[in-house]
Amino acid sequence: MSAVSAFRAMAYNNAWANHRLLAACAGLPQAEFTAPRSGFFPSLRATLNHILIVDRFYVDALEGGTLGPAAWAEREPCTDIAALQAAQGDVDRRLIAAVERLGEDDLSGIVRISRGDRFQHERCDRLLLHLFQHQVHHRGQAHAMLSATTVRPPQLDEFFCAMDAPLRAAELAQLGWSERTVWNE
Repeated sequence: MSAVSAFRAMAYNNAWANHRLLAACAGLPQAEFTAPRSGFFPSLRATLNHILIVDRFYVDALEGGTLGPAAWAEREPCTDIAALQAAQGDVDRRLIAAVERLGEDDLSGIVRISRGDRFQHERCDRLLLHLFQHQVHHRGQAHAMLSATTVRPPQLDEFFCAMDAPLRAAELAQLGWSERTVWNE
């Protein structure tokens, strides 16, 4: 598997995991979604909005934009799960498209990230690794928070093994994908 193929798979995995986690959260009453919880952020809503904001920030940079700190203008732009599902789905599709456009040489290219008063310069591959790690970290926190609610947290680690393909087939179809789409086969 080439490096670009691996990053493609990670972008699809990121979107699928977000889809799965947000679908589970859709089963929560609003009061449980916003209830105070132990974690880096004080609620499921705050944690999931943070994932969205950081995705918007870095995906914009990958697209050549200069959104920068304006990404944080509103700490919780989505007040309910339906809005989060739509917004996160949009940025996940943008991330997939950005990664789909990459060639092997692009991975060592420099991405300019607006920090408002300056630009940070990062290699594309390192930026993507950082973004995926960030998402895994906070989805894990949201997963733990969800376990203290009336909704059972979804399994989020069934993506890369071929044996697990049947377990994800229906959800990939909901997203308009197949194994062939994800693995570019």
